[in-house]
Amino acid sequence: MLRWSSDQGRAARPVKTLPSQFTTMRGIARAPGARGRTDPAERLVPCVSARIGLGFSRRMVLSTIPGWQASAAAGNPSSTSRGPIGLCLEKSRPMRWGILQGYWAMPGQARRLWRGAAHTGETTRGTSRQFGAIRASKAVLEFAKRRTLRKDCAGCFLCGGVMSAKSNRLASPKRSELEVLHGASADEILTNRPLPDEFTRVMSLAERMEAGKALRDRVPRPQHRTWAPNGSRPDPLALLQAADADRIPELVPIRYGRMLQSPFAFYRGSAGIMAADLSTTPNTGIQVQACGDCHLMNFGGFATPERNILFDINDFDETLPAPWEWDIKRLATSFVLAARSIGLPARTARDTAIACVRSYRRHLATYADMHPLDVWYARVTGDDLVSVAPARERGRIQKRIAKAAQQDGSETDFPKITDMVGGRVRIRDMPPLIYHPEGSRRPDFEEQLKRIFRDYRETLSEDRRVLLDRYHLVDAAIKVVGVGSVGRRCWVVLMMSSCNDPLFLQFKEAVASVLEPYAGTSAYSQHGQRVVVGQRLMQPASDLFLGWVTAELSGKQFYVRQLRDAKIKPLVVTFDAELLLSYALACGWVLARAHAVAGNADGISGYLGSNDQFDEALGDFSVSYADQAERDHAALKAAVRLGKVKAYLDA
Repeated sequence: MLRWSSDQGRAARPVKTLPSQFTTMRGIARAPGARGRTDPAERLVPCVSARIGLGFSRRMVLSTIPGWQASAAAGNPSSTSRGPIGLCLEKSRPMRWGILQGYWAMPGQARRLWRGAAHTGETTRGTSRQFGAIRASKAVLEFAKRRTLRKDCAGCFLCGGVMSAKSNRLASPKRSELEVLHGASADEILTNRPLPDEFTRVMSLAERMEAGKALRDRVPRPQHRTWAPNGSRPDPLALLQAADADRIPELVPIRYGRMLQSPFAFYRGSAGIMAADLSTTPNTGIQVQACGDCHLMNFGGFATPERNILFDINDFDETLPAPWEWDIKRLATSFVLAARSIGLPARTARDTAIACVRSYRRHLATYADMHPLDVWYARVTGDDLVSVAPARERGRIQKRIAKAAQQDGSETDFPKITDMVGGRVRIRDMPPLIYHPEGSRRPDFEEQLKRIFRDYRETLSEDRRVLLDRYHLVDAAIKVVGVGSVGRRCWVVLMMSSCNDPLFLQFKEAVASVLEPYAGTSAYSQHGQRVVVGQRLMQPASDLFLGWVTAELSGKQFYVRQLRDAKIKPLVVTFDAELLLSYALACGWVLARAHAVAGNADGISGYLGSNDQFDEALGDFSVSYADQAERDHAALKAAVRLGKVKAYLDA
């Protein structure tokens, strides 16, 4: 079956509806008395039920599709009566009850994504009149005062209120009816914070862009130019040391030793400091799924499950919904510091940061004009990376990509970090960077490891479990990784197949994002799950074994992935000005795609516009904040020199 979607400035195109067999999925109960009805709203059940069965990242994509709607005229492409899902609900009370029962059968997180509904009615001219969403919250009555609803609107419980058929008043739903349906007090429903819903009137691309443009009045683009710490700025060293409280004590000096190496290295390990600083800078209020620690070293090449090499963000430890400006500001500043670290002139450093922001702005504008599914499928491939590289470097980059595609990460690591001990394969101790902790020698350690592994296995899809079951546990050890992550528990688990093929998995500790004090608490209490959901949403393809687990005895939370899977890291120390500029273009491109997948690309693009005001503003900000990072780095050096901070310089 086809339905039609159109947008201002675009040609109407047919879009396939979801198949009717999805009506049997969990979460939808057929409405009492709805058997045999031909109400057009009945067609909404497949779309509603199919969306419930999707994963979080897929639901986010579906909810951004402007054409995800049903026609009051049964999908007739010539009809002028089109509107969002829910437009016919006021004419089919049994249908409302069917969707409502399914709504309360959903998990709480899914329910919050579904909150809201739209009311429409036929005007005297026979065209459809659309009304804004009425959300299930205490604000619903105030909302009604600002909106004029049709007198004959029957209303529905989905919107948190019932419109009387004989008056313009919006009545609250009966608490007893709500309590029977969801098993909780009505106050809980009416006070839940509503999230943006997909039942609002479908806006054209031009309208969405104009809404973003209007934000310039409140936050002028040049306002992003300045960085000047105020008197209430927290002590950066105090922030760093506060984050050490739950780290492995003997590894903390390694962290500071790595941060001492340069201001750029310090910047990589101080995401918490910049998060506090960014919270004081202007932002438009538009949120995206943010990386949280978006610097240039957290980008790189990796192999997809299909063994293709993609270039994308590869670190999501701090991911959280947050203002989009925070990611691009951190990324642009990292290019200024990287340029300084390799001895490039100040003008080149600023120009590189501006080029990164310009690439972000232009690619975001492209994604804003694309169908959400096309954005979801978009990716920056190895060939794309070669295309933006200097001509003289393309051959070398192509060879490196081809070599990475042929390598198996576990096969490469196996001879480097394993030994034969007593006739059994074991991970080699190389303290303090790789070692077996004292607890791993206890008799019950292996059984604890197996229990953790079983719990992790449950977070994988069925097909991944089948694959994982072909391997068995052999050994586990602690491994020091990164800069900001040093001191966090990171286990390397060695597994072997029946044919003695190795597989290394990394169990990395996940704690609250550094953005949480300023952007709000995560919807996921399990921070490993927060990382996994954010990664799946932002990355075009994720690790086969991506999952999460909580250790029973310690209560520590982890996310799991392969230790290394044909990864390509940027060798910044070998870059010249031209290569760094090309790399900046690629990083801006990737970040634009990540923000466009689950963010408001139209609004952000409308705000940024087509000129370089924002680019130039962030060029100045990046230089100013790079100076701040150098001052903070100098403060750390002084603290180490005075013995206030202990540092260990590893090889």
